[in-house]
Amino acid sequence: MNILYDVVTDKSFDQAVADLKASLGAVSFGVLWELNLRDKLHEKGLEFADNIQILEVCNPKQAKKALETQIEVGAFLPCKIVVFEQSGEVHLALPRPSALIGLIDNASLVVVADEVEAALKSAIDNAK
Repeated sequence: MNILYDVVTDKSFDQAVADLKASLGAVSFGVLWELNLRDKLHEKGLEFADNIQILEVCNPKQAKKALETQIEVGAFLPCKIVVFEQSGEVHLALPRPSALIGLIDNASLVVVADEVEAALKSAIDNAK
């Protein structure tokens, strides 16, 4: 099982980021924080050619449900989605919550992870 859900889009990097943010709102997820890693590396004196934008996203109701089930799941929160360029292609990728939660032995969390994953995959697919 691949830990990443990764799709390629024909959109520009900037348009993919903008459309992803809009699409996340449609599935009740908000962007808590974002970082353009290429710009940050450049700021630190390191060159990196390709764009890479990391978005930390959250659905508060789902986060609360997961945390109430098992507080240690906080180590996996918030969820991350990355938009990056590689070999001339723009990707939207997500570490699959179901794969991450599979590392914790708690069947109740699987349901929450599957719901979150379905919503985030939908947001990515709609932004694509």
